[in-house]
Amino acid sequence: MFDLSSVDLLDVFTRQLRLCKLRSDEHVVVLAEPDSRGDYVAAAFGAAKACGAHVIAATVPGGTPAPMPSTHTGAGPGLTSVLNDTTAQDLLKSADLVVDLTREGFIHAPVQQEILRAGTRILFVCDAPEVLIRNLPKEEDKAEVLRGVELLRRSSQMRVRSAAGTDLTVQLSGSRPEFQCGFADDPGRWDHWPSTMVLCWPELSDGQIVLAPGDILLPFKEYVRGPVTLQITGGHIEKVGGGADADLLTTFFEDSGDTWARSLSHLGWGLMRTADWFATAMYGKDELMGMDARAFAGNFLWSTGPHPVLGRESYAHLDIAMRGCSVTVDGTEVVVDGRLVDDARPADG
Repeated sequence: MFDLSSVDLLDVFTRQLRLCKLRSDEHVVVLAEPDSRGDYVAAAFGAAKACGAHVIAATVPGGTPAPMPSTHTGAGPGLTSVLNDTTAQDLLKSADLVVDLTREGFIHAPVQQEILRAGTRILFVCDAPEVLIRNLPKEEDKAEVLRGVELLRRSSQMRVRSAAGTDLTVQLSGSRPEFQCGFADDPGRWDHWPSTMVLCWPELSDGQIVLAPGDILLPFKEYVRGPVTLQITGGHIEKVGGGADADLLTTFFEDSGDTWARSLSHLGWGLMRTADWFATAMYGKDELMGMDARAFAGNFLWSTGPHPVLGRESYAHLDIAMRGCSVTVDGTEVVVDGRLVDDARPADG
């Protein structure tokens, strides 16, 4: 959308790799496929060199075997060429940092966990240049999301409500709170540029979620046009009511052929203050993954499908980003009417 020079990209990728604490004695693999942006490959390669690191650019065949859409739109196991090639896997395991510029990635594939357990850190990059530059993270973002993680860890319940009618109670026991901060600076760390969010993987949630016009359905990259009511029992979507958007979701669940399509996955809230809620409307669907919506400061983000805590493998993965919600964690407000609470305080009840 914007005319950015190779110098702009080299600069922002260099700043990003420094946030990843790339050292001169480390090895970087820039992972690409034929459809990856060549300017990103060049910028990542040049940035690694600017940091004094050893760097290899590896291009693997693209494609995914899943019948569902690719991970670029939210589902699928990832690149066949990595999943079925132990040599490619060994290369990634031997690296200190992988800059993953593929459109597919392997976010939901078990092999990614194997690579991370080898100590490799992975930075996934799959959005438009202006989105990356506008949402370049800051070092202090990590401390902020970690405060949210610690709040979830010591709490037992999250409550989500909205004027549209959402009233969801989430049990936090065993929910393994996590975060994304937009850079990967610890060994064995995966992160996504851009992203700043707190999330968890609860087993039990009960109540109702009411989508309001203007909320965003991902991977469809569509704005909700009319209210949709989802009845949740025990972390499972029992009923979907509403108009055309409800029909879209119901068709997705039914056509996926996936046992866990109607089960809730991760839930949390965004903290990326530079995000633009309307970016989804300003780009073609193949130009961005939708991280502005997923990480928008003060959103409530929830999803369906895979659940690593419960050992649930699923490719029926929706991310649904909502505005205007209030989120409390054991009575402490973190989001009020879609706005972050800078200094958390006890709720009135």
